[in-house]
Amino acid sequence: MGKKITTLRDLIGAIKDKASQSKAAFISKPSSFSLHLAVLRATTHAPSSPPDDHHMSSLLTLGDSSRATASSLIVIIMDRLHRTGDSTVALKCLLIIHQIIKRGPFILQDQLSIFPATGGRNYLKLSAFSDGATASRFTISAWIRFYSRYIESLLCTSRILGYFLSSSSSSCNTDEKISTFLNSDLIRDVDSLVQLIEETVKLPDSLLLDGNKLLYEVIGLLSSDYLSTVNELLIRLSEFKERLSCLSFGDSVELSFILKRLEGCKERLSVLFSVKKPSTELLWCSVSELSLKIDDLKVDFSKRKLITFEKSSESARFNNRVMKFGDSVQFSSGRYEMTNLPMIVEGRN
Repeated sequence: MGKKITTLRDLIGAIKDKASQSKAAFISKPSSFSLHLAVLRATTHAPSSPPDDHHMSSLLTLGDSSRATASSLIVIIMDRLHRTGDSTVALKCLLIIHQIIKRGPFILQDQLSIFPATGGRNYLKLSAFSDGATASRFTISAWIRFYSRYIESLLCTSRILGYFLSSSSSSCNTDEKISTFLNSDLIRDVDSLVQLIEETVKLPDSLLLDGNKLLYEVIGLLSSDYLSTVNELLIRLSEFKERLSCLSFGDSVELSFILKRLEGCKERLSVLFSVKKPSTELLWCSVSELSLKIDDLKVDFSKRKLITFEKSSESARFNNRVMKFGDSVQFSSGRYEMTNLPMIVEGRN
């Protein structure tokens, strides 16, 4: 019975795909029909596999022609995402957006980064998405809500960094630029990267549904992003090690708090990404080492503050003694000068 329902659902999905293509041909302008068709082909209702690589490559190529075309393509993808109630279609749309971030042409990435013009969080509008057609689709709906939040966090982090995290088209020399950053800029970057990791560990407990290639694709992209995030963090934490002596007390406290948040994700990350990499091992060593040094720095700050306080107290006690001696003379400074003037003259004589 289950197999018949699945076959019937696949048939219904194929009919919907054909209907969508016919509708696009009817209502689309000739200039945008190819864009609509490319999106529809990459986001079919077939649940068995992620967007075909051929269709994905064609879509990315179309987005590399002009700014106007790239903008139209992003709008069409978002429109497809916002209108569908089908978990398979929604998940494929999110995968396309993620692929644009990772390997899309710059012009298409640029249009994605500024959509919509108002910016803000939850612009993917999927926080309440639910497909209750079957139990498995209801479970996938939780993945879609998570995945949309994650992509929004990825876009926010990329905006703060100034380039798309884990993108193959990113060509900035991070190592060279980091040394010119203010401490506040570095803290902002690290905080944003840790926020992305905090979003990653919220991945649903039901990690994978048997045979669901779409979810395997999501896991693969998340794993790749995680390694990129680790590399970005390592560069910045290494720079902080060089700057410890010139960190203010406020900066050291803020950085310490961010590192504690990162350490709080370690156990969950080890479950999600069980394969150990040299970079991840190095990250946790760096976090532990830097945290200890910051603790020592805070102790040093406290000692210096105590010494300064003691000196100030001693100085205050001395001033009080001087003032008490002066207070015993019960006349004004003018009277003091007039009274002592003859004595000064006599002394000179």
